[in-house]
Amino acid sequence: MTQPLYTIADILAATNGTAPGLDPAAPINSVSIDSRELGPDALFVAIRGDRFDGHDFVATALQNGAAAALVSRDPGPGRILVPDALKGLEDIARAARARSAARIVGVTGSVGKTTTKEAIRLVFEAAGPTHASIKSFNNHWGVPLMLARLPEGAQFGVFEMGMSGPDEIRPLSKLVRPHIGVITTIAPAHLEAFGSLDGIARAKAEIFEGLEPGGTAVLNADHAQIGLLRQLAEAAGVGVVTYGEAEGSDWRLGDIALSAEGSTARVSHGGVDYPLVLNVPGRHMLANATAALAVAHLAAIAPERALAALAGFGAQAGRGARLLLGPAENPLLLIDESYNANTASMQAALGVFAAQNAPDGRKVLILGDMRELGPQSGALHASLAAPVLASGAERIYLVGAEMAALAEALGPGRVAAHAASAGEMAEIVLNDLARGDAVMVKGSNGVGLMGIVQKIRERFERT
Repeated sequence: MTQPLYTIADILAATNGTAPGLDPAAPINSVSIDSRELGPDALFVAIRGDRFDGHDFVATALQNGAAAALVSRDPGPGRILVPDALKGLEDIARAARARSAARIVGVTGSVGKTTTKEAIRLVFEAAGPTHASIKSFNNHWGVPLMLARLPEGAQFGVFEMGMSGPDEIRPLSKLVRPHIGVITTIAPAHLEAFGSLDGIARAKAEIFEGLEPGGTAVLNADHAQIGLLRQLAEAAGVGVVTYGEAEGSDWRLGDIALSAEGSTARVSHGGVDYPLVLNVPGRHMLANATAALAVAHLAAIAPERALAALAGFGAQAGRGARLLLGPAENPLLLIDESYNANTASMQAALGVFAAQNAPDGRKVLILGDMRELGPQSGALHASLAAPVLASGAERIYLVGAEMAALAEALGPGRVAAHAASAGEMAEIVLNDLARGDAVMVKGSNGVGLMGIVQKIRERFERT
């Protein structure tokens, strides 16, 4: 018989909750905060979010088959009562971490968190049972939810940690207690909340405070804040391993070759050269994979096994996924970068797009605002002009008020259309695109470009 993730008794012990009438031996095999997405023997956690209160959906969750609901009000049948449901979820997460013997990795950074997490997951899965964060569940409720789902028998775990302000990474790292903390890079994301790149670096460095004794920081060396991060790691008593193209990196990238469909490089470590081959384009993808290679080494996974796993590494939806839509003889190429954007990720994506050829048509860019850049927003948007022009795009569409600075920097006649919202832009774009075109969509998540991606897919997936 398969061991359950928890029993009701385990949940009660972790949370000090009360649940008259529930069988203490009853199994709990999944944990959810969404009443529409319940696994078997689910525990539904009724947290209060910005827009919804989970308590409003407890009855629905129980009707949909939840084994129990963790609540902080309205006690009744099937409910485990605690003072605060989110704190209760954190207590369950702590219990999961306390019983785990897994090698745990935490990943943060301004750009590439999710992609690097996925690369590490691939490598870990080649070596043993692995648990990893899904989607971008990396905030104050996403991290405890992912940690609460950690099976006792997992050998490896990898968790993404995000932030939009100071003092947000620290409690997440102290909850996860990683053995290895990865910082992918420092770039002007959420700059409005920090004022400077050094401020962002210090906030990312909060991950060091939760590392287990003897833990290691894996740091991208290809940015100006590497010296500061190294100092902060050493001050926290954390060992440092670096990766990147910078001279002196412990895992150094060289002989980089990029194509429209893949990337290769030589990675040098300890006097040995390793061939890194990816089926996804982009210099930044090689850096993300090299982080995974460094993590694999620290986790005692042979480089050859890690390299073989990384050969299957691909971009995810919203983060560079390449889709050929329509008939094979004349498809539309869609590059979906719609999930998020800052100047570093914009420049990386535009570099990838520059290497693309349209199947049999034009190259089209749809770019949305980069959010939360503060007083420097106009200059940072304008700074994209050179890489936009270098991408070879023949049609450029801009979405959002902040993109006015880029439109001005590009000059008259360069922009096909500029709309205030993704909804306004969708029909304009759809009426212009044709089979054979190559189109890339990129902007901050809040701009809503995912809706444009979906409409392009609906229009052009039909053969």
